[in-house]
Amino acid sequence: MQRFTRAQRYVHRSLAIIMFILIATAAALYIPDISAVVGNRDLVKTIHSYAGFILPIPLVLALFSLAFRRDAQELNRFHPRDWAWLKRQQYSVEPGVTYPTREYGKFNAGQKLNGAFTVGAIIVMFVTGLVMFFSSLFTDDIRTGATFVHDWLALAVVIVVTGHTYKAFADTQARKGMRTGNVSYVWAESHYPEWVLAVAQPEVHPADKDQRDDQNKSESNKDPAQ
Repeated sequence: MQRFTRAQRYVHRSLAIIMFILIATAAALYIPDISAVVGNRDLVKTIHSYAGFILPIPLVLALFSLAFRRDAQELNRFHPRDWAWLKRQQYSVEPGVTYPTREYGKFNAGQKLNGAFTVGAIIVMFVTGLVMFFSSLFTDDIRTGATFVHDWLALAVVIVVTGHTYKAFADTQARKGMRTGNVSYVWAESHYPEWVLAVAQPEVHPADKDQRDDQNKSESNKDPAQ
């Protein structure tokens, strides 16, 4: 089954490569032991700066992909089942019908949070990086604040990227899906059965169906007199 298109895979690879360059050069700039080994601080700083400038470009180009926009739309939707997934609970829409915590749509709650953090981090790192690069245009307070946010958010990015990489290496099918675009039907059916249903019946999108169910449930609970 096709899980990701070529455009989606290229965006992911581009971001991964640029992020690796940024983390490596940042380590060479801020960790004395690595700085001593690498040397040529000015060159490292230049590479880091220009890598930061091009970091948002893959995401901007990805907006021309319909498949990417569709996935971004689903990643941006957080529903009761996603909260249940985070709490490792069963979620029921109808009496007697429960849904396993990991079986919802194309992405689980953890992947949605990771996507939100990644996009948010890219925006904040880009803006604070601009302030640091064009430091002469800003006051000392703004430069100090931007540097503080940039440095600590960089640490958070390293932690999240490490966790993301660890989870990827723990699932060969997930890596295959991002590398080749395809996953086995058995894996898809086991982990994301509602996504398999959406592929088989495109008009029934899991996120749309869940949103419609929540809306109908809300309307049914309204006071008829209102």
